[in-house]
Formats: sequence, C-alpha cells, structure tokens
Amino acid sequence: MFVISAEEFSLWKKKQILKGGDNNSLNLLIDSLAGLSNKDLNLLKIKSDENINLKINLDLLEIFWDKHLKTSIPIQHLSGISFWRNLKLEVSNKVLIPRPETELVIEIIAGIFQNKEEKITFVDLGTGSGAISIALALANPNWNGIATDIDENAIEIASRNFANNSNKSNLKFINGNWWDPLANYKGKIDLAVVNPPYIPQDTYEVLPLEVKNFEPKNALLGGKEGLDHINEIVKNAPIFLKHRGWLLIENHFDQGDRVKQLFLENRFTSIKVLKDFSGIGRFTLGRYK
Repeated sequence: MFVISAEEFSLWKKKQILKGGDNNSLNLLIDSLAGLSNKDLNLLKIKSDENINLKINLDLLEIFWDKHLKTSIPIQHLSGISFWRNLKLEVSNKVLIPRPETELVIEIIAGIFQNKEEKITFVDLGTGSGAISIALALANPNWNGIATDIDENAIEIASRNFANNSNKSNLKFINGNWWDPLANYKGKIDLAVVNPPYIPQDTYEVLPLEVKNFEPKNALLGGKEGLDHINEIVKNAPIFLKHRGWLLIENHFDQGDRVKQLFLENRFTSIKVLKDFSGIGRFTLGRYK
C-alpha cells in the first residue's frame, strides 16, 4: 500500500484531467488499479485532511493514464478489469467490454420470472466475459445456466469470472457458435438471452477508435445491415426453446422493428421492443408460440 494525503491526491487528479480525457475514465482507472472507488473519492471531498491508501503509487497510475490519452486504449483493457452491475470481471481484447445499457437485460428477465423458486434452464449465447450469464446465475441459484461462445479465449475468461464471483455450480461454459453446442438441449430451454454482434458495416467503419481498434471485431460487426447473426439466432431458436420459452435479444438502436418482424416470421408471440436508459428500442423480447 502507498499512503498519501488526500490533498496531494486531489492535486494529482486535477493535474491529470488538465491533460485531457474525462473524469469518469480517470475515476475508473483509479478504482481498477489503485483501489479507490467512486464512493471513496466522494468521501475525500468531506474528509480532505485524511490520508488515503493506494494499491499502486501515483507515478505508475499516471503512466497508465498517459497511455490511455495517447493511444485511446480503453481503461478496462489497461487494467484488465471491468465493473458491471455488482460484478468485477476480467476482460481483455478477446471479449467485448460489457456496457451499462446491457444491465437492463437482467431487470427485464427478473420481470418475466418473478417466482424465485421456479427452476429453469437458461442459455446465454455469445457470453463474452460472462457478464449476463454470471449475473443471472448469481441472482437465481435455482436456475441452471449454459453460456456459449465461439472463442475459446472468451470461454476461459468467462469461466474464471464465474469462479471469481461465485462458489456455485449452476452455470457451465461451452465453446461453440450460437446454438451449435446445444444439441442435447433441443426443446429444453426456458430462456435464451443474446447480446450478438449487431453493428452494421457502415456504422462499424466509423466507430470510435477505442472501440474499433481494441475490441473484437467478431463481437461487434453484424454484417451489412447488422442482422446476420440475429437472423440465424431467431431462425434456430424454436428448435431449442420449450413451448412458451422466451428469447431476449439486444439489438442496434434502429433495428427494433426489423427484429420484431423476424420474431413474427418464426412464430413468436408476446413480442415487445423494450427501451434502454436513453429511450431507444434496444431489446426485443418474444415467446415461442
């Protein structure tokens, strides 16, 4: 631990912001590497005469901040850590950094399955860091979950994240593309949730550098119109879902109507396009027959 005064730390922080970047990114770096949370930072404004303990010294922290400013590398990749809901997750350039708007997936699912004693089987297709599947498994210990991903590196990361956040065994990880590794679960799944690659080609080409240059292309690009993977997932979902089973997909901000039509074409009912924090139709939900 490195002990410094709150006053010295505040002066250092102001100096870093003057270089560029934004306060939220700097706070995330401080939390991830130095071990000072937003709550801790807010307390410093009240207790400015106290000393604070840091996991790394300010010189090293500044090196990381300068690298972020110079290269646009995401803070999460510099630290290897992403905070999502109440989870602390390992991330790398092999998995998509979980976004705040995706947190709503957990709330949507909680609204569907309100009986906490109910035992269901769920799948998280394309799990990446494992954020969605781990959050569901932790919140619902009676559920059995399967998380799939086409990338073996992602499966390894997601498995470690589950082990680091839980001592339960109600979630397993399988390497494979979408539904392919689930041959033994045909007609047995109560809920499938997917945050697939849905960025259209033209949009992908103009993404911010910190996204396009550092996050996996196969987790972002969804083909010319962004619907290639969504179409495949919806088309094959009836093979694996139980009668009255649910499918929840995150989609691009302007794809709600088209994804809803895909659901209709594949005999889904109770279809809704649900909005995110910004009021955008970000999620499509449907029930198979």
